[in-house]
Amino acid sequence: MPQHIAIVEDEKALAENYRDALQRQRYSVAIYHDRRSAQLAIEQRLPDLAIIDIGLGDEPEAGFDLCRDLRGRWPELPIVFLTARESELDVVSGLRLGADDYFTKDISLTEMLARIAALLRRVEAMRAPEREEHILQTAALCINQERLTASWRDDHLALTVIEFRIVQCLVKRPGQVKSRQQLMDAAGVVQDDHTITSHIKRIRRKFEEIDPAFDAIKTVYGLGYRWAPEMT
Repeated sequence: MPQHIAIVEDEKALAENYRDALQRQRYSVAIYHDRRSAQLAIEQRLPDLAIIDIGLGDEPEAGFDLCRDLRGRWPELPIVFLTARESELDVVSGLRLGADDYFTKDISLTEMLARIAALLRRVEAMRAPEREEHILQTAALCINQERLTASWRDDHLALTVIEFRIVQCLVKRPGQVKSRQQLMDAAGVVQDDHTITSHIKRIRRKFEEIDPAFDAIKTVYGLGYRWAPEMT
């Protein structure tokens, strides 16, 4: 049975474009144009992943409200935002509400499909039995490279797929400077330097929410970032 994706998007033509692209990848897709119809439908059939716009009709924050409701009722449901709103405040708000990723509408279909596939693989891996050989352990950080999960000082880190790949890339070679291009390659995305910088800021913030003294990700000005060897 194909994996089922729910798209919550009030622009009909745009929603149909996304649906057609996903269906070509053999996903089953349902479209909803407002928060209420999406909530009712998801109660009847829980999708494998939900793609949500923030503004829906005359409700400018409807997507945030829907994400909050879905995350509270189905904690393991993968949720991504796909929206024209690209301010850092909106991105951070979406991720703090529990979204697994945040796409802006200028994303290419190729990248969008790749990130959705990676997120769904992550969910499948999390449901599989844990295997010791996939664990990358440092003094305070534990990474499950198969499940794409991480914890810091035994507290879960709510990293998106991209954030996880960036941390994994840094930790595998502690002390070694990784350029922004190397981090993009590791994350499997094509983005500008500013976006990678924003990812690093959000990653640091998530570590600091657990450990205010966190300082393992060092900036090497003009070159990139490195994971402090003393944290291994």
